[in-house]
Amino acid sequence: MNNSTETHRKQTTSYEGCSQEKRLEAGSNERVQSVSAALPKERNGEKADSSNLMEKILAAPNLNKAYKRVVGNKGSHGIDGMSVDELLPHLKRNGSQLLKDILEGNYKPQAVRRVEIPKPGGGVRLLGIPTVIDRMIQQAITQQLTPIFDPGFSEYSYGFRPGRNAHQAVNKAREYINDGYTWVVDIDLEKYFDTVQHDKLMSLVARKVQDKRVLKLIRAYLNSGVMIDGVISKDDKGCPQGGPLSPLLSNIMLDELDKELEKRNHKFCRYADDSQIYVRSRKAAKRVMESITVFVEKKLKLKVNARKSAVGRPWRRKFLGFSFYSRKGEVRVRIHPKSIKKIKGKIKALTSRSKPWTMKYRFKKLKQIITGWVSYYKIADMKRKMRELDQWARRRIRMCYWKRWKKIRTRFKMLRKLGIKEAKAWKYANTRKGYWRISNSPILARTFTNQLLKKLGYFSFTERYAQATNT
Repeated sequence: MNNSTETHRKQTTSYEGCSQEKRLEAGSNERVQSVSAALPKERNGEKADSSNLMEKILAAPNLNKAYKRVVGNKGSHGIDGMSVDELLPHLKRNGSQLLKDILEGNYKPQAVRRVEIPKPGGGVRLLGIPTVIDRMIQQAITQQLTPIFDPGFSEYSYGFRPGRNAHQAVNKAREYINDGYTWVVDIDLEKYFDTVQHDKLMSLVARKVQDKRVLKLIRAYLNSGVMIDGVISKDDKGCPQGGPLSPLLSNIMLDELDKELEKRNHKFCRYADDSQIYVRSRKAAKRVMESITVFVEKKLKLKVNARKSAVGRPWRRKFLGFSFYSRKGEVRVRIHPKSIKKIKGKIKALTSRSKPWTMKYRFKKLKQIITGWVSYYKIADMKRKMRELDQWARRRIRMCYWKRWKKIRTRFKMLRKLGIKEAKAWKYANTRKGYWRISNSPILARTFTNQLLKKLGYFSFTERYAQATNT
């Protein structure tokens, strides 16, 4: 969808990893142009007026940006089965009617598709996947609401905000601990995204949004329901985690908690629904836990998970996958053991000898996993841990190769090819040792060297860590 000055501009989208040029001047293009042309010009320095917010949401540049974001993120389909590849053809056929329905208040969002994601510590995280059309509309709303709400958010809120990230939250926590705030109040909200009260949330949104059409559309998304086993379930609470709008609505809701903590002059960090408050003593920590629990449950109408929330030392707690330790009188960042266990679980699944995947595919996926994981945890002291993970991952890879050489003749042939003398090759080709045990034997360690595995395609933790930290 383009405005009148960009009718023939091409837009790059990505399908199946290949870049293709697609035009967005769909059949609805004229409608988008007319909406865009009717928008009043905002003067520099003038405070943004949210009374005509719907027109800004549906303006061509904003919709184009939302479309590219949704396509770029790819993601799974919603309950209608439409993939991101099918979004553009659909907009060409139905874009005009879609905009008309939204402007007139007749658009009805579809229910989200329930997806269960296993949690490392047990249990599942419930996600709600909207249709790609609803994802694009939600993204367009988010792009216009963010400049309205984000400037007023707390300085100590780091999740899903422009220019802010988990690293900043962890470093701020480390700063508090180094300043002597060595007790932490770790607050976990029980099923937060499933328990948000719609009326409470909408009242907070309405404080800064005057356009009632936008409020009605946001309410429609909250009330769209969840499809489970073919049945749509609706409730007056819950904000399904999985859509582009959910993180912003989460921050709007929990900004009330941030403001209360600031009013009490507490040292705290919040990332989405993960909050930690830092104090100087155990007594103070217990007092804060009790009072904040009352505030959350009485004022915000949310539930504090008593089983997971706790008072303790920061180096014994987990914050965004990290933890802390003391070295030479200074508090430093480390990776929490549960995070190590989680990455090993992913690699173990990818290098399972029961999977029929090719080694090329395994190496490709390993590189993706290692690259993303190290990029996230790079602020921690983990050089030695990287070497340990590499040793373990290489052993998993050797096991995969040994499994592929099922027959004695194949094992003998491959060992000879790798430079093992004939007698030794026959001895190991006929071994009855298990796959995991043989993967750590001297014969495979000498043949599948680190250099050979790198040549075959293994991208190591150590190599990625050196890149990420420039060491």
